[in-house]
Amino acid sequence: MKKILLSFTLLAMAATMTGCSQKSKWDHKQKRAMREALREYRDMVYLADLTEPEFVIFTDDVANDIETVYPVYTTFMQMPGVNDTIDVFVVTTIVDELNADAHNMRHIYPYRYLVSEGILPNKLSFEQQHQFYKCFAQKVNQQFFSMEQFFNAVLSDTTQNSSIAQMQQQCANELFDWVVEVDEVDIIE
Repeated sequence: MKKILLSFTLLAMAATMTGCSQKSKWDHKQKRAMREALREYRDMVYLADLTEPEFVIFTDDVANDIETVYPVYTTFMQMPGVNDTIDVFVVTTIVDELNADAHNMRHIYPYRYLVSEGILPNKLSFEQQHQFYKCFAQKVNQQFFSMEQFFNAVLSDTTQNSSIAQMQQQCANELFDWVVEVDEVDIIE
């Protein structure tokens, strides 16, 4: 038991000395290394749809949040479970961004997905897509008073004729005279 306590005491002293001897801000090279490590997350649904400049801003936000909580880079990188910690920061940043701006609907409902579902016509310009997502976000904000209500609606709505699908169809119809026909499906019990 004494050996275990002594080991913990020595580890704590070493961590304190290491923390004191190193600067408390990450340097440019360390921040760049963290941003490069975050490239592994590029394939996540929300992040895959970001433009390159948007992704750089995202990785900067994550790196800054990590640096704030763990000011000594080498201590953070040597920490057990560092990858799980990075996962938590990435997911938290995604949720914060979605909460901050309803215009991020294009990340939840990517344009290619809406085309494949027949909601939007193919080959819309970036400006036309922006108009659709602006309309859609306004309808979502009018219908749902919190992101929690919106996400609950997304998770519980499994029908093609859902309120969210109706909002998408309304925006498509209003902006592009794109008529979306929804087939009623009889559920056999």
